[in-house]
Amino acid sequence: MSKRLGIGFIGSGFITRFHIKSFLAVRGADIRGVWSPNKKNAEEAAGLADSLRIGEARAFDSIEEMVAAPEIDAIWICGPNHKRIENMEAIVRTIKSGKGGIIGIACEKPLARNVAEAKRVVELVEEAGVLHGYLEDQLFEPSVVRGREILWARGASIAGRPYLARSAEEHSGPHMPWFWQGELQGGGVLNDMMCHSIEVARLLLTKPGAARSSIRPVKISASIASLKWSRPEYAKLLSEMMGPEVDYLNRPSEDFARATITYVDEAGLPIISELTTSWSYVGAGLRLSTEVLGPEYSMQVNTLDSGLKLFFSRRVQGEAGEDLVEKQNAEQGLMPVVANETADYGYEWENRHFVNCFLDGVQPEDNFHTGLEVTQLLMAAYRSAEEERTIAFEPDKLDDFVPAVARGVWKP
Repeated sequence: MSKRLGIGFIGSGFITRFHIKSFLAVRGADIRGVWSPNKKNAEEAAGLADSLRIGEARAFDSIEEMVAAPEIDAIWICGPNHKRIENMEAIVRTIKSGKGGIIGIACEKPLARNVAEAKRVVELVEEAGVLHGYLEDQLFEPSVVRGREILWARGASIAGRPYLARSAEEHSGPHMPWFWQGELQGGGVLNDMMCHSIEVARLLLTKPGAARSSIRPVKISASIASLKWSRPEYAKLLSEMMGPEVDYLNRPSEDFARATITYVDEAGLPIISELTTSWSYVGAGLRLSTEVLGPEYSMQVNTLDSGLKLFFSRRVQGEAGEDLVEKQNAEQGLMPVVANETADYGYEWENRHFVNCFLDGVQPEDNFHTGLEVTQLLMAAYRSAEEERTIAFEPDKLDDFVPAVARGVWKP
């Protein structure tokens, strides 16, 4: 096995570039390739890797060509949700033909748009017989990782396990048109971002060293709404920004979602996660917040509680940008700055972890099966929201469920 992991990216957009930048802090790996249906974008993403000196990357003409290339050892799937199965089929078809030397596949969240598709992705990776990882960056936020270690070592070991975790991701909306189209993305903000919140809360409530299955979901209550982007003036603005295919007056997706999941622990005691996600949050920019409560302790994380702040008076009138914080909403006033977003949001530790697992031949704990479990919880939340009631978590009844938002028939 190579001492360095040669990585090829499927997708060349925002999330791929976030990952590429994080590899400045990852040893043992090189970015060697990018494929995208847009060759120009692929060349630009490969050029970014070259400019950062983290690999001699090139743009490939097809997924099959990239998988078969001798310098590519692993694939990071970062393309749109509606292309997930198509991308996986191309990878697996090439592997099974005997071409290339792929040892691992890592897939961005969510694993798929619904349970049926997630099960197909799991089936495909098992056919390929390679290692696999589920890319959930917020599990690797340094504040979450260190907070969990200390909370369990000091608080839980003395006073008892935590019993409540709250997790939220909120910003003003995604970058690309397909995110806003329920049939392509698989839903709205619940599918796009609650996957983060579910896993962060579940991790924090799980004892270090224990499997995620040591806490068992038993019921879920959820609701969804379109609070901002379905208003006529904002629906018009959204269509102007994203194109006419994004029509929130006639085909809206939810821009707000909340869920409460009740688990039981090893002793049968209830523990709860409260989750909130929003594309209708207006603040400095992206806000990731986490809270854990136990019998005699608590923990809080807020990424906008930054150690760096800048103030610009109203005379400073420059172009809009994202140079202070992701999903930035302003350029004036007192603004927090997230100085190293790839570190603070978890991408650096995440990619270091999966690179090391693949190089060591170790199946990551966070894998496609984890992604399937998250998809089942997401679909249960959608079903609860549609039925407007608390429902039992029964994953075997979700195989054929597709949210109304994803079918284009949801009316807020």
